[in-house]
Amino acid sequence: MKKPLVQATALVLTVALLPAATAAISAVDASTYREMEQFMSVFDRVRTDYVDQVDDSALIKGAINGMLGSLDPHSSFLDARDFDNLRTQTDGNYGGLGLSVTMEDGAVKVIAPFKDTPADGAGVKAGDYITHIDGQLIYGGTLDEAVEEMRGKPGTTINLTIVRPGRDKPFDVSMKRAIIDLKPVTWEVKDDIGVISLNSFSSDVGADVKAAIASIDKSLGKKPLGYVLDMRSNPGGLLDEAVAVSDVFLSRGEIVSQRGRAKSDIERYFAKTGDAAQGLPVIVLIDAGSASASEIVAGALQDHHRGLVMGERSFGKGSVQTLLPLSNTSALRLTTARYYTPSGKSVQEGGIEPDIIVPQLSDPDYKTRPRFREADLRRHLINEVKLDDAVLEEDTADDPRFTKTSEELKEEGVDDFQMHYALETIGRLGPKGMQTALNRASAKKPGKAATVRK
Repeated sequence: MKKPLVQATALVLTVALLPAATAAISAVDASTYREMEQFMSVFDRVRTDYVDQVDDSALIKGAINGMLGSLDPHSSFLDARDFDNLRTQTDGNYGGLGLSVTMEDGAVKVIAPFKDTPADGAGVKAGDYITHIDGQLIYGGTLDEAVEEMRGKPGTTINLTIVRPGRDKPFDVSMKRAIIDLKPVTWEVKDDIGVISLNSFSSDVGADVKAAIASIDKSLGKKPLGYVLDMRSNPGGLLDEAVAVSDVFLSRGEIVSQRGRAKSDIERYFAKTGDAAQGLPVIVLIDAGSASASEIVAGALQDHHRGLVMGERSFGKGSVQTLLPLSNTSALRLTTARYYTPSGKSVQEGGIEPDIIVPQLSDPDYKTRPRFREADLRRHLINEVKLDDAVLEEDTADDPRFTKTSEELKEEGVDDFQMHYALETIGRLGPKGMQTALNRASAKKPGKAATVRK
């Protein structure tokens, strides 16, 4: 049985069990002391003169959140309540909707719906804004309050009012809460091709992917034509598991490096000998909701030309958060490093650019629905290498191969065009054709020679 895991969605976490630096204040200079004296003066005036009595702990937490809020959007303070929320999410034993959400300018914004959950079935999309829950305005509240309202007894009905960019008017969606059992890895066989879906990077995901490959082989009674690794709308998770998943398909070379403030503060992760997929073709599916750990895997397989990356440009979160316990019930989640793909590229802001951009034609709103990415977040870390403006543009270029409407695809029985195109590509090209496609991709990107074995 897997141990419950405390993790934050859309983050790469390295857990460092470090004691709180109780003597850190002694290192500050005189000017900082004066600023801290000013802070204490404000604190004292608020607690004595504010119109309503305010709890001291609430004031201190607000001050801490304000300090961390001046950094990047992924650094935060976790109190006992926050810890409980994280455990509840990762235990997958609660009644809810299956949404990954964030707060933006006082509004609740959807990062991504998890697959096969009530929110996914109701058609909630990444980038949607939730303005009302059961008719009650939630704008201006906290994210925790909104999340608590969306959770509840499985089977109970909830109505959300959605504002979707590109739509003229808000609209309501109704759904029933369900037990959210977030299986990080699922697999199936389609057209003699193994499809492995990764929904998150929690503990043992690398081992689960390897087990999925073995199960696919057993189900077919032979090796498949290849594999589709579906990481769309995967907000990320643990750095070690991103390394483990990459290692399933790689037999040598660097997977990822993380670099801190000091030039000498570099840690590199390498693949071990052995490719569980035995060199068979791999297509990696990503979209604007694929973040952090998903981008590590996609970047590693792309740079080593081990897999063909399809879909849309990814989220672009290239930073590492360290969980620093402060007490038994609180911790500091602090951005401590950037990570880089094997070719030395930081995906911060720019994300992973697919080898083949494939729009989700089966989504009737795909052209008008804005993509929500790291570069859209306030105070996001700036990429250390100057990016070409074209890298940050939306993937809106028309391709003559992709002209069918969602209605036409529905008539043909295609409800997931990106997956359909990936399966068709493996089936049509086979190992030799995939070798050619990977070689063409490798000619455009730095890295090692592509290798696809029969």
